[in-house]
Amino acid sequence: MNIVLIGLMGSGKSAVGRLLAERLGRPFVDTDALVEAEAGRPIPAIFAEEGEEGFRRREAEVIRRVAARDGQVIATGGGAVLWAESREALRQGGLVVWLDAPPETLFRRALAQGIAQRPLLAGPDPLGRLRDLAEARQAAYAAAAHVRVSTENRSLHEIVAEIMNILRGQPT
Repeated sequence: MNIVLIGLMGSGKSAVGRLLAERLGRPFVDTDALVEAEAGRPIPAIFAEEGEEGFRRREAEVIRRVAARDGQVIATGGGAVLWAESREALRQGGLVVWLDAPPETLFRRALAQGIAQRPLLAGPDPLGRLRDLAEARQAAYAAAAHVRVSTENRSLHEIVAEIMNILRGQPT
């Protein structure tokens, strides 16, 4: 069984995924990093050259291949759940954990990580755009997730501990 982390940008998928994989002794797979490696260029360049549709096609192919393997911790891109085929592949391949926080928190994290790396936040009102994305994607996250975990005001260790408890079948 894979452990799959989904959520909006800044929700902590990569950081939580790395620590969770270390704790579980499993390989960590970041689908965005695989898309970049296979394309030979960073995500902002893929968006600029191929648009969001081109990026999503690449992402869906990576997800299909990665989800077919077992025993990994997988961090997906924020929009990975937008395509039904990707949602289904992720759900069939493991436990899907939705890491969630309010858009304002996600925006602060995105700023700290470098907003230029976030092509979907380009424009005059990035916080408004993030709020719109949260609203537009909520149904897709809910449809994909087996469980939802809040990352608001919590350390990586607290979030990983909650996921470990879920895996053990213990209440959080």
